[in-house]
Amino acid sequence: MTNQNVRVATIAQLTTGSSADLGLMHVQTENLLLWTTRGQGVVNLQGERKGFGTHNAIFVPAGKIWSIEIGRQTLGQAAIVPDNVADAFPNESQLLRIQDGLAQSELTGLIEDMRREILQDRAFVGQALSSQATLLAIWLQRQMQHQPPAPKRKAATRLVRRFCDIAAAEYTSGKTMADFAEMLNVTPTHLTRVCRQSAGMTAADILAQCVIHSARKQLETSTTSFKAISEELGFASAAYFTRFIQQHCGATPTTIRQRASHKVQTS
Repeated sequence: MTNQNVRVATIAQLTTGSSADLGLMHVQTENLLLWTTRGQGVVNLQGERKGFGTHNAIFVPAGKIWSIEIGRQTLGQAAIVPDNVADAFPNESQLLRIQDGLAQSELTGLIEDMRREILQDRAFVGQALSSQATLLAIWLQRQMQHQPPAPKRKAATRLVRRFCDIAAAEYTSGKTMADFAEMLNVTPTHLTRVCRQSAGMTAADILAQCVIHSARKQLETSTTSFKAISEELGFASAAYFTRFIQQHCGATPTTIRQRASHKVQTS
């Protein structure tokens, strides 16, 4: 459901299709607010792995790395807002446990208002959605103020978040783990260890998942050549890109694209 690039979807709709595999670490390209009304799961926000449950608001700003594992019984809604539509959203990922009934109703109402505006597609819909997105951001900022004080992050956690922020901008650069470690003034071994402790995976795994997610999305939703995709993602050659995809996805780029095309034709 879309208008002016603002979208509203259920969590089930958001997670449908392999190109939208949210279980892989990836860079969020637009502001995303998830509102869970049932169920539970695990979210990885900038290298911090946390559990979430019913009446939790998960916010991921554009440009941040994250992933989510959603239980089968999990229900909820999502609002996706481009960065240029509203500027009141926070700059850091958030996991908020909303216990106040009024706040819960307010968020549900805000998302439903956006859904109705998109469906009706009336005059000035763009201005209306921009205003509603700002109200959504204000709701989020207010709830952040009402949360109990968070414990100070450990040095290791702060290092992992710094790595994820750099990786979000540099994962397509072809830089090695030694390069990333040098940028953070630590050894590759230490960076690997702290990422495993905080994120449940190594720094190399985080980078690889970002590349896989981006590659699969392009293979499944575009006709861009394999050579162009490989260059964009920092591979030295299309042959190396093909081997990487085969190793991590169990299929060649050609097969992945053909499968996606077949799904579209038969849907």
